[in-house]
Amino acid sequence: MCGIVGFLAKDAALQDTLGEFLVPMLTCMGERGPDSAGLAVFSAPLPASKRRFSLWTRDWHFDWASLGRRLAADTGAQADLGPLENHAILISTVPVGLLHAWLDQQFPGVHLLSAGRSIDLYKDEGHPAEIARRYEFSRLAGTHGIGHTRMATESAVSPAHAHPFTAGEDFCLVHNGSLSNPCSIRRRLEKQGIAFETDNDTEAACRFLEWRMTGGETLEQALAAAFKELDGFYTLLMATTDRMVLVRDRFACKPAVVAETAAYVAVGSEYRALAHLPDIRHARLFEPAPEQIYSWTAPASA
Repeated sequence: MCGIVGFLAKDAALQDTLGEFLVPMLTCMGERGPDSAGLAVFSAPLPASKRRFSLWTRDWHFDWASLGRRLAADTGAQADLGPLENHAILISTVPVGLLHAWLDQQFPGVHLLSAGRSIDLYKDEGHPAEIARRYEFSRLAGTHGIGHTRMATESAVSPAHAHPFTAGEDFCLVHNGSLSNPCSIRRRLEKQGIAFETDNDTEAACRFLEWRMTGGETLEQALAAAFKELDGFYTLLMATTDRMVLVRDRFACKPAVVAETAAYVAVGSEYRALAHLPDIRHARLFEPAPEQIYSWTAPASA
């Protein structure tokens, strides 16, 4: 049992307080997943030459400034770091592949959680309320964000196994459920040269969708293929630079509820995660249908 949440601000006036809406949603779902949690927030894209990188290390006393200086010296790329506890957001002109290889060689204890022009991602072990306080989620701003609270059932409790999972750039996914064929999906993708970082079943779904999109499909087309290829029970909530997308499997046994108003769209595993939201009594509330793709587009950042 896990909890998923998502909030997309249709009204640009809500973007500066995005974190204030998401934190009660995330902490409320801590009862569904108390062992780890994560949150991905999307904001205005950087210029095409730059990327945002979310970094994590187990070393709470890590010298982030030293990493920035070394990266600039070794690659010649701009490196602006914003550390927070054992996470940091790096804004740089370094290519994604080069950064990944450089970290593996120079700082193997630092892990790349996400990359893109829009995404910032935080995830760690611990109760969701603790993690929200630790990383100051209530201060986060952006157009939309998705989060997850995990109760581990099929793989280790660790930041690497926590959700959201990412693949490629500006794409992430959270999952409530269990897949029965992640190993066959993984073997298929590994033959295509795709590397995996965990044994978590959700990573197989995330990389499968990214693989289809890299081949030229839209997310909706990739999901149509996923309905045929992914076996098991799942509610998947995904985010890209400008969209939030929700699907459930053909049996729809994993819960989800949507609240939509003129100002926002909110998703939660249970209604109580949405009860605090403004004007919730007048929202259009519904349970998503099985194997139907729900997609909402985020407005431009204020």
